[in-house]
Amino acid sequence: MEKLSPLQIERLKYQPKLPSSLANGINNLEMAEGSATQSVRDQEQIQKLFKNTYGKPVVTFESGTSSHNSPVRNVGVILSGGQAPGGHNVIAGLYDALKQANPENKLYGFLGGPSGIIDGKYVEFDDKFIDAYRNTGGFDIIGSGRTKLETEEQFQKSWEVCKKLNISAVVIIGGDDSNTNAALLAEWFVKNNAGIQVIGCPKTIDGDLKNDQIEISFGFDTATKTYAELIGNIQRDANSAKKYWHFIKIMGRSASHVALEAALQTQPNITLISEEVEQKKMSLESIINYMCDIIVKRANIGKNFGIAVIPEGLIEFIPEMKSMISNLNDIMASLENDPDFVNATTIRDKFDIVENRLDPANAKVYNSLPALIKGQLLADRDPHGNVQVSKIETEKLLIEMISTRLDELKSQGDYIGKFNPQSHFFGYEGRCAFPSNFDADYCYSLGFNAFALINFGLTGYLSSVRNLTESADKWVAGGVPLTMMMNMEKRHGEMKPVIQKALVQLDGPVFKQLEQNREDWAINDRYLFPGAIQYFGPSCVCDVTTCTLQLEKSKELASV
Repeated sequence: MEKLSPLQIERLKYQPKLPSSLANGINNLEMAEGSATQSVRDQEQIQKLFKNTYGKPVVTFESGTSSHNSPVRNVGVILSGGQAPGGHNVIAGLYDALKQANPENKLYGFLGGPSGIIDGKYVEFDDKFIDAYRNTGGFDIIGSGRTKLETEEQFQKSWEVCKKLNISAVVIIGGDDSNTNAALLAEWFVKNNAGIQVIGCPKTIDGDLKNDQIEISFGFDTATKTYAELIGNIQRDANSAKKYWHFIKIMGRSASHVALEAALQTQPNITLISEEVEQKKMSLESIINYMCDIIVKRANIGKNFGIAVIPEGLIEFIPEMKSMISNLNDIMASLENDPDFVNATTIRDKFDIVENRLDPANAKVYNSLPALIKGQLLADRDPHGNVQVSKIETEKLLIEMISTRLDELKSQGDYIGKFNPQSHFFGYEGRCAFPSNFDADYCYSLGFNAFALINFGLTGYLSSVRNLTESADKWVAGGVPLTMMMNMEKRHGEMKPVIQKALVQLDGPVFKQLEQNREDWAINDRYLFPGAIQYFGPSCVCDVTTCTLQLEKSKELASV
């Protein structure tokens, strides 16, 4: 047995809390149904694609007065997509509910993500197996993967594997794309009378899988606290050395929720929000001018240091960059099999081929970029055919352009400071951290609740636990139809049904909190130092959730 750290030993002892309805017993629940639902957009197209699972009601679980018998069930579980803190507790909650319902029930974990159910690679969980992973970070209990479940062959193979194991329900733990796969699989199983239910669980540290029923995706709480600790450490260092500008890019594929939350927890001098950049149609040049203005103002009062927080997906929200990248995504599919491109002897030859294929305006933008960024834009695409923005070193692009602009200002006598930049990218540091108390409880509840949805015979639903700014016993458990969250988007040149990403709302209370304070934070050093995630201690320290969730639920910030 591997040697455990003292923290591991203590965290394994932690007993996650449940909503009172679930704590009363999995077989004692009653289910209340709401009215019929519809997709967020493109209702006619989504309904046509999901004839058997569209329009289902939102459901809520309440404590019942009598106990129900639960038949023997075998359930399979899949971890899909990027890691997020708390995934192990979703599986632990699912396992505990399943065994509580009927000790004869079995839980199988498919190995390596969705490919596990296609290829028939699995493990059967028992108490000892599960107990070793409770309250721990990572997805290493069964591993994860990004294989998409979308073809007839994949669905057929999945069905064969489920029949072999007598599995009657599958739980897919993932983000918006993974739960789109869950919706497609649920529809196919119903259409083909497979008798197999599919339930999703909302995972993503990006925070962009949410609505009124899904208040937060799991992992967001822990990841943002991890990043905030690191930013706080850097801020303390900057305030001590007083000679470096730190440019910190933070994970968040499309939405800026992570950067915004980390900024509210730490109060850096500059925070860029992608959605604001897009709405204001800010050019790359205007962003550089905005940042240089703050750098110059601070230098004029003797502060040649500062902190800038940059969302990972920023580059795709700058209008001229967004247009160019969209054009690039479309042509890269054809270039993958183009012999001239594939056999090009130098990277500059590839640049030339790309520029010749791009629309003239987009080619001009592409040509203006440093070679480093041009090369990164040509890197392997993600599973949806899009540029992998995590591989684009936006922070270095900004540093290079700011340095050039400051040199111009210095030559004109408009800048007297010294600019010593440092670049950072915080991504993987937050994906597998020990889950916070909130994520440990929330994830356990999501898993436990997922089996409640199975127990009531539902399929095509996402596990929902809400009222999350209250104590766990007051949380409300239930489920939301996956089709309710869907719209049509272009993927690989074709319109596909996908769960709509929830972007930062610029008229919402979270962004407004930043907007009201950013001028003060820019010049005055209002740095906050959150410290490490707390597990034990006063509730006001170790049990408080994110600024984002508090503000969205009209709560006063506990940290301010």
